[in-house]
Amino acid sequence: MDGLVVFGLGKISQVVSSLMDEEVGANILAYCCDRAHWPGPEWRGRPVLAFEDIEARFPPDRCAMLVAIGYHDLNRVREARCEAARAKGYRLASWISRDAHVPASATIGENCVVMPGAMLQPFATLAEGVFLWHGAVVGHHARIGAHCWLASNCTISSTTRIGARCFIGVNAAIGHELEIGADCMIGARALVTRDTERGGVYVEAETPRFRLDSDRFRRIARI
Repeated sequence: MDGLVVFGLGKISQVVSSLMDEEVGANILAYCCDRAHWPGPEWRGRPVLAFEDIEARFPPDRCAMLVAIGYHDLNRVREARCEAARAKGYRLASWISRDAHVPASATIGENCVVMPGAMLQPFATLAEGVFLWHGAVVGHHARIGAHCWLASNCTISSTTRIGARCFIGVNAAIGHELEIGADCMIGARALVTRDTERGGVYVEAETPRFRLDSDRFRRIARI
């Protein structure tokens, strides 16, 4: 395997590939995207090709591919591009930050990204296509289904099973030994302590604005 082609030219690709370069000097040979979104011949100092043509210059027997795009359409876009890359013959690569905590007993599938500060406890499993953002925690013996997105500082408790394509928001907490159905959206700071059905939405109310503005509050609080 001579190098890596990254699918995606958005913010997620920019963040992930820049960390890869900083941490291990990953051999990113090129980027690609759908032809309809092709922006030009170069990005971040590397060539950019249409995905439809990528194998002509960077064939799958020489390169792996990482699909580094976000949770658009509840992760279905990333799932579809992974399937398209595999259909072309590419092996899907994963990237695990050296600053993540991943024990030897954890299992990680293809096209996963585990960001700095994320933690997997012993015997946790990530199916393919899971993105685990900074500070997220997956408890022991928990299983995260394919193409889920776990945002910063969320916590999945032990032995819980998360269905495919779920989105778990910032600071959300999922109790232990639960079954979370596929395609669920669990918002920031939400607390889930019971099993959920497929396609459920769990959203915590926002903190209301205080009656005083910041200047008046600062004077009263002596800040």
